[in-house]
Amino acid sequence: MRLKSIIALIMVPMMAFAQTDTLKITLAEAIATAQRESSDARAAYHTLLAAEWSYKFFKANYLPSLTLSSSPSLNRVISKITQPDGTSSFVEQNQLSTNATLGFTQNIALTGGEFFLQSSLLRQDELGNRSTAYNSQPLTFGYRQTLFGYNSLKWERRMEPLRYEEAKKSHEESMELIASRASSLFFSLASAQTELYIAEQNYASADTLNRYARGRYDIGTITESEKLQLELNKCTAEASLLYARNSLENAMLSLRSYLAIDGDIIIKAESSTDVPRCKADPEEALRLAHEHNPDLVSYELMRQESKSSLASAKANSGLKAELYMQFGLSQTAETLRDSYRSPQNQQYASVGVSLPILDWGRGKGRIKVAESRLDLVETQIEQAYRDFDINIGKMVRQFNLQAQHVEVAEKRARLAQQRYNVARQLYILGKSTILDFNSATTEKDSAHRSLLSAVQTFWSLYYGLRSMTGGKIFENYEQTKK
Repeated sequence: MRLKSIIALIMVPMMAFAQTDTLKITLAEAIATAQRESSDARAAYHTLLAAEWSYKFFKANYLPSLTLSSSPSLNRVISKITQPDGTSSFVEQNQLSTNATLGFTQNIALTGGEFFLQSSLLRQDELGNRSTAYNSQPLTFGYRQTLFGYNSLKWERRMEPLRYEEAKKSHEESMELIASRASSLFFSLASAQTELYIAEQNYASADTLNRYARGRYDIGTITESEKLQLELNKCTAEASLLYARNSLENAMLSLRSYLAIDGDIIIKAESSTDVPRCKADPEEALRLAHEHNPDLVSYELMRQESKSSLASAKANSGLKAELYMQFGLSQTAETLRDSYRSPQNQQYASVGVSLPILDWGRGKGRIKVAESRLDLVETQIEQAYRDFDINIGKMVRQFNLQAQHVEVAEKRARLAQQRYNVARQLYILGKSTILDFNSATTEKDSAHRSLLSAVQTFWSLYYGLRSMTGGKIFENYEQTKK
């Protein structure tokens, strides 16, 4: 039997139990389905979507905002009022206040302050004596600023783009990791199919040889020990067949669940020992990994967060001041029209200062802790970069050798199958011992398992490199294949 025919039988075995609905699926189809339907794919999509909205929210902080606010109130109380002569009397108050404010604000990232511009109107109704008064502020503008403090706007402007970039690259990586996971489950099913095929073939062979051995034992050409060995081989093959059927069912359920395939559909993995003859260039792989891997963005984000913590510690440990300035126009009258006539200037400015005199070294301690953490993060990032480059190099070298491993495994499987066929024929002719036949059977089974394992390892490395480089490493090969 030729190797290609044998491999075809191994990869797509006949099921031991009859079912109506069968889905034949290739590796590429399994990956495409997983990247579209799996729970991991949905989770990756929603994670990216949340990051996009978070980034939009961040950018909105640097854009002007326009708001309309109002807080009407009704006040009906009896209040104690101090009279000009120093005595007190209780006065009933029955007031209705309605107001509206249209405000424009703009954050200033450079300084961390806020510029505002607003227009407001207040109407005061005294319900008891039926009088009305208006207070208008047609135009008010001002500025509020924390001096010598922590500028959160400046640091968010450094860190939020990194978080969004990390999220986008993490999504690309997640898609490749989903492909790797789907590949692993696909080959687990293919391996289970192989085991079932091997178990079926071994059981059929053991059953045939057992019947043949009984006849030879009756005429005295084999010993009782050899006959018993063949009966034991049949029992072992039967147990392996039962185990293989159960393993196949479990592998099928795992792949079906990951691909979100409902029902009792039988899935057959149509795998192949043919692997792409493509090579990964170490320098290109390293360059693409540095450009597209989210881990490196995460390292830079860690650095900026540590620097931000240090800046916050320094700002909170020294002189702090609050600046508030407001300028505008205001007028009051008994009618709405008159409240906007001849408005008067109004100004307000304040500066609040806070300087720690005695804090027993708490401020200095916070700064030292933040500086130590920054130094630690820098050291960790430096080591992480070295390890990252080393891991990329190892993976590239292993991948470039794996195609040769597949070729060697395929040759070994072909030779092991030929040896098995010869050993079986020699044993039937009585020219070989049962030990030789068992050895050939074991070697044949091991060779076929090794072949599928080598193919699985190849695709694992393939998608592993893709995940490290944002799916860019094999773009030329993918385009050529299409």
